[in-house]
Amino acid sequence: MPLNLEDKKALVKEVAEIAAVSQSVVAAEYRGITVTQMTELRARARAKGVYVRVVKNTLARKALAGTSFEAIGSLLKGPLVLAFSKDDPGAAARVVKDFAKTNDKLVATLVSLGGQVLPGSDLEKVAALPTREQALSILLGVLKAPIEKFVRTVAAPTTKLVRTVAAIRDAKQAAGA
Repeated sequence: MPLNLEDKKALVKEVAEIAAVSQSVVAAEYRGITVTQMTELRARARAKGVYVRVVKNTLARKALAGTSFEAIGSLLKGPLVLAFSKDDPGAAARVVKDFAKTNDKLVATLVSLGGQVLPGSDLEKVAALPTREQALSILLGVLKAPIEKFVRTVAAPTTKLVRTVAAIRDAKQAAGA
């Protein structure tokens, strides 16, 4: 059903607002996907905090103008679904990748992350990015490692002394028995 001018303006505004606060976007061709499958994709995306929208390419170009995703405007061709990640840069890529495993008609055409445009073949790399919690735990491990090593180094002489005394005690007990 064609959109009237007011509906188009509202759609462009909605997508522009989402794009302004998103960290990444995945454009995937959905030719051949049924309505039921598309509904399933939207449900999965919603559960992961990903905004999914089918937008005509001309309207998408207008919506992405002035955002960090403006560079993908000229690359939008064919029937595309746009998936935006707001909090986790890899969330949209993971949703599209997981859905494409069971639905081979969904094909990622491009990925944009931090203003950089990547081909659809790089979807795996973006999907492999750690979540915020994983990144924080990795950072904590890196920050904690030098302190742990220092504590082990300081405690090593005392530990060796205790082991030596215990070995001497065990040797005397064995000799006395």
